[in-house]
Amino acid sequence: MKIITRLLILACAISAFAAQGPRHKSLRAYAMGNAHVAIVDGKEAIYYNYAGLNQMGRLGHYDIRPETGFYPSNDIDMRLNIGGAGPFYDAQDIYEIFNDIQDLYESAKDDVDRNGGASIDQALADSLSKHPELTKKINKYDHMLFNMIAKADAELAFHNFGAALWVDGNMAPYFDGGLIIPYFGMDTFYIDAVAQMGGAYGITDKFAVGAGIKLAKRQIIQSFSVDASNFNSIGDTLNDRVKDATSDFFEFEDIGVGIDLGVLYQATRELRLGAACNNIFFNELGGERIVPNFTMGLAYSPRFLNKNSAFSRKVNFAFDYENAFSTTRNYKTLSHINFGMEIEQVLLAIPGDNDNLRALKLRLSGGFHGGYPSAGIALEALRFIEVQIATWGEERGYYTGQDESRIYMAEISLGF
Repeated sequence: MKIITRLLILACAISAFAAQGPRHKSLRAYAMGNAHVAIVDGKEAIYYNYAGLNQMGRLGHYDIRPETGFYPSNDIDMRLNIGGAGPFYDAQDIYEIFNDIQDLYESAKDDVDRNGGASIDQALADSLSKHPELTKKINKYDHMLFNMIAKADAELAFHNFGAALWVDGNMAPYFDGGLIIPYFGMDTFYIDAVAQMGGAYGITDKFAVGAGIKLAKRQIIQSFSVDASNFNSIGDTLNDRVKDATSDFFEFEDIGVGIDLGVLYQATRELRLGAACNNIFFNELGGERIVPNFTMGLAYSPRFLNKNSAFSRKVNFAFDYENAFSTTRNYKTLSHINFGMEIEQVLLAIPGDNDNLRALKLRLSGGFHGGYPSAGIALEALRFIEVQIATWGEERGYYTGQDESRIYMAEISLGF
């Protein structure tokens, strides 16, 4: 295990000082602080640690691994997911600011057209000075980034094999009060499309290794800004940028090729240790070199809290040191640390020993992601449809705790 870990560290160090690779947003993991490299008991192993695929079809099976038979079993995951995040709590205020500024601009333009004199910009600035309540709202959101995320996944995982197709889009619009008139800007806008596949192999009953290949395409839309006189053109501007970004989306010469590596060790009946180096790309992605994500952690599953029956219960505690070689995190010590817990309980099922016949399942999660609290809730019905809601924070400033970006995300999932 020491030799493999050293090789992982060496592979990661070679590509230091580069951009971050594609990052799948698993709501189960993010809800508990994104500490998951040693849990990986299901489809999340595809994204966090391929070695975890060796656990599927083994955990919770007394005849195969009696020492972990207390843990709820999971033999297969096959799901389609779609989700999104946005500034839900601020959406109404943002909409009102847009409308109010547009109304003031039209009014100022009409005044200039009728009376001449000052420029439209100066007339708008005078109008804003007469509406301190609007100025106060603008100042509240001045240069505050609003994270907006969209994702879609198709996943398949079973014992020692996993594959996924997924798309992740992220944009960060903002307001700026401006020197004279306010304007709207777009700080970040990218789309990642990824196809990946991999497997695991159990060297012993306690130690497994995993590896996978990844094909990725990243399209980055250049930053832009629009002042108050052109607010009506925001939709057209965004559409133009998206068309520019997607026009060559399927040109294969721009596809990045990489691998993911991972190890998992069942130290005791209740304790697992994991390490993974993901996003080891052999070429550039979106015109940038990618720094691999090396993460190590542990997971603790208390035997007396877990229950493997029709009314199964899963309880996990986890701690990760994430993205150890990230050039944007090395001076933010706490931003590497993730920890959390989850409790998953089947509420309705056919009595017996098989929780695959469940009708209703609830999961509650909480933790800390990079120094900021996270939480989540998930409800599964008839083992087919699942709805998840999660929130977590990410750092926008220069040190942990300076400037939190709070994300609220929802997802609906269909499958088995």
